[in-house]
Amino acid sequence: MPAAPALDPFADPLLASPLKGWPHGQPPLRASEVGAQGWNLLAGDLPLPVAVLRREALAHNIAWLASRARDWGVELAPHGKTTMSPQLFARQIEAGAWGITFASVFQLAVGAAAGVRRALIANQVLDAADLAGIEALRRRHDGLRVIFLADSPAQLALIEAWFAAHPGAQPFEVLLEIGFAGGRTGCRTEDEALALARRLHASPAAALAGIECYEGLWAQGESGADRAWVDAMMDRVDAVAAQCVREGLFAGEEVIVSAGGSAVFDLVAARLVPALGRPVRGLLRSGCYVTHDHGTYTRMLQAMAPRLGCECGEMMRPALQVWALVQSCPEPGLAIVGAGKRDLSFDMGMPVPVARAAPGAMQAGPVPAGWRIDALNDQHAYLRWDAADAGLAAQAPVVGERVALGISHPCTTFDKWRWMPLIEEDHRVSDAVTMVF
Repeated sequence: MPAAPALDPFADPLLASPLKGWPHGQPPLRASEVGAQGWNLLAGDLPLPVAVLRREALAHNIAWLASRARDWGVELAPHGKTTMSPQLFARQIEAGAWGITFASVFQLAVGAAAGVRRALIANQVLDAADLAGIEALRRRHDGLRVIFLADSPAQLALIEAWFAAHPGAQPFEVLLEIGFAGGRTGCRTEDEALALARRLHASPAAALAGIECYEGLWAQGESGADRAWVDAMMDRVDAVAAQCVREGLFAGEEVIVSAGGSAVFDLVAARLVPALGRPVRGLLRSGCYVTHDHGTYTRMLQAMAPRLGCECGEMMRPALQVWALVQSCPEPGLAIVGAGKRDLSFDMGMPVPVARAAPGAMQAGPVPAGWRIDALNDQHAYLRWDAADAGLAAQAPVVGERVALGISHPCTTFDKWRWMPLIEEDHRVSDAVTMVF
């Protein structure tokens, strides 16, 4: 489904100082005007640090998973919380995404204003203000479909209380969430899930649209263990879905089955369209694929590639980098790079040095294999190497050098920036996207 026309300021926002990474003294520009300025990252046109997106890698990732999803017979509802970028939502929908997933009603409001018309909230909604917010958004945006998660009678009671107090409100579409002991949210047993499904079916405030689970953070990057884990989870989803069909508990003819899938999307996709004797729409909610990374998801991809018969480079390509200056080399084996916890992810691993450019150079090259970041402060990264290694010592960074840092887990880099330039392989700036957090 094509995106509806986006609304200003999301369609073409105005970028202006003060804005981290924005050229000093640059007059305001629309995002659409950035690519025409002739800027180049290595020409010093952007103050460092700056987070950038490699356009070719970004486009490859969006197209690659869209194509795979079609081959698997499932659809994408990419998790928008990864980027919270209206321009990237539009690119994902243009590539064929069914809709966009969000984690909160605030995020939904950003997406709806940017033109998203099919949305999942992969979270329990129960607060009166949030329920009112969904109802207001549905009234404001024609054709907006919102589905959120339900996992307890207590949540349903709060929804019903709000619904009863607001005559004329439309029932809320929900997915019944299947969880597991020690996990996050979701019904812990099949009996609990079916009891809630029956209550949802009987409630005037809710319409049961399908079944959902989240498997992502428990994948290990080992095919045998990950396959067993996904199969066990999806077996429970299938069993509950089949019983709901037998009892006529779903509100519509089509049943939605959805799972997370960023870490093991191939294993999840294979289980998203169970045989239920009625139409099933499998929705894969992968989010981090859009930029991939140099850490967590690279390791997961290394386990996935043999399952798909691919080389890693044929699949996802790291698209997100943070470029920063070497600002001090205070002792042998240590350089201080001017980017830190305020600029890049560190929750699932340290950043990884991936490229370097000498002061004044218009080309970048690889970094020595022995370089590593082993600590971060708010605004500084500790780049280390073995000072006793003559080869590494000869390749030591110098003050004023530019270093590109790859990241692990892109979500927590995006939320530290309000805009990112898109760069070509020659580091020319060709476009820009914005983030709304």
